[in-house]
Amino acid sequence: MAHAAPAFRTPRTRRSRTTSSAARWAGIALTMGVVYGLWAGLIRRDGGPLTAGSALFGVVAGLVFAALMYALHRVAPTLPRELRAMSWATFAGISFGFLVSAGGTSVVRSTVFGLLAAASVFAVTFYRYYTTE
Repeated sequence: MAHAAPAFRTPRTRRSRTTSSAARWAGIALTMGVVYGLWAGLIRRDGGPLTAGSALFGVVAGLVFAALMYALHRVAPTLPRELRAMSWATFAGISFGFLVSAGGTSVVRSTVFGLLAAASVFAVTFYRYYTTE
């Protein structure tokens, strides 16, 4: 009985990575922190002139956001998938709720928007972790 010859496959080569995963995530966290800080500063400014207070608010918010994002990325892989999804959801909900509250809205409105963001992020990340592990 004749068998079909195996198909020729080109060998997969790994791309040479000049930066490590930690350095790449540090760059991503820093970029996201800059965007978050600019956004927070602009919301705090509320269409008025740029002041030192709103600029400092944006810088501090961006630094805290970047540091927490990097720390969460380093710790999250050690957690089970439920806690990992919950930690990213908590981070996203708090971050989004803080931006909403910086605009001068009520506590209830910022809490509701933060919870909606957290629920959405939890659903997406839990689905991703559940289907890929």
